[in-house]
Amino acid sequence: MRKMMLAMGILALATPAVAKTADARRVAALAGDAMAETGARGLAVAVIDRGRVSSVQAFGHRNANGEPLTVDTVMYGASLTKAVFAYTVMQLVEEGKVDLDRPVAEYLPKPLPSYGNLDAYGNWGDLAGDERWRQITPRILLTHSAGFRNFSWDEPDQKLRINFAPGSRYSYSGEGIILLQFTLEQGLGLKLGDEMQRRVFDRFGMVNTSMMWRPDFARNLADGWKADGKVEPHDERSRVRAAGSMDSSIADFAKFAAGFMRGDGLKKRSRAEMLKAQLPISSRSQFPVLSPELPPGERWQGLAAGLGVITFTGPQGRGFFKGGHNDSTANIWACVEKGRRCVVLLSNDVRAEKAFPKLVDAILGPTGLPWRWEYSN
Repeated sequence: MRKMMLAMGILALATPAVAKTADARRVAALAGDAMAETGARGLAVAVIDRGRVSSVQAFGHRNANGEPLTVDTVMYGASLTKAVFAYTVMQLVEEGKVDLDRPVAEYLPKPLPSYGNLDAYGNWGDLAGDERWRQITPRILLTHSAGFRNFSWDEPDQKLRINFAPGSRYSYSGEGIILLQFTLEQGLGLKLGDEMQRRVFDRFGMVNTSMMWRPDFARNLADGWKADGKVEPHDERSRVRAAGSMDSSIADFAKFAAGFMRGDGLKKRSRAEMLKAQLPISSRSQFPVLSPELPPGERWQGLAAGLGVITFTGPQGRGFFKGGHNDSTANIWACVEKGRRCVVLLSNDVRAEKAFPKLVDAILGPTGLPWRWEYSN
């Protein structure tokens, strides 16, 4: 197997304590096939079984110099950040600091539009004159149903607006997640980066994970490859952004995924609330945002927004997932509740994404995860 993968230019690097099994060798073969089929230069894979990490492996390269991608290489988490943020929020809910159904207007010391347009947060001043912002709650923000586009710059005039009645339908919005961060920081006086460090990263021993750039990351850092094969240097993110500033490694995120499946850090009812089908999804695909709603008979059955994740029902029962993507990043965390099983895929090459459906279902078995909804445009 090793000779075959080296012949394809793919170097497999695994954590010895968890990867020397027949299952790990099978995962390595599947990853090798995926990289060969897509031309992806780097891919990291973790498998969770019964709430424990059963395999963590990394393949290929972390940069154009050919330095190997390892299980501890710092990679961009992208929108996987949103799921970790939701986990953090649910801890605040347990402590009585956040009520999912209390309007953000009741947390903020002054009306949201009066903050104006803040480069570090959002264009809240654009909402002046639309009192519907007062209806928005943490639950609405975590289910992507505030009525915002992904970000205000996606609007034709680049002005933030509410496009439908808050809470009435799902439409992906990073801006909504940032609004919840703003609410926690302005209304409760929290520093989100510190909260996530203490509540998540320290809890699970995620030593190579942070919501902001750390200089020590440079020693083992992944650059990325775009669809055209061009290299994109890793961005040194200088702001905490709940929508997607997290850097992590496959070894670190596997620890979080396993802990989440065991129920660590949350009471049973809080975890169940996070994975509850909060809001049925009515669009044919996730993107573009604000896609027309389908007639009820044509919608994805069992597909719904949870809190920070998407839930579904398939041949193995209930499951959930969260993706993460930019021009040079392809990530997914996909799980089935039966057997507390997950696959985590982190790639520093966006081309790998095409192989994710086949790879996840080959490892977990047929999941029923609605891949066409996740990836169709």
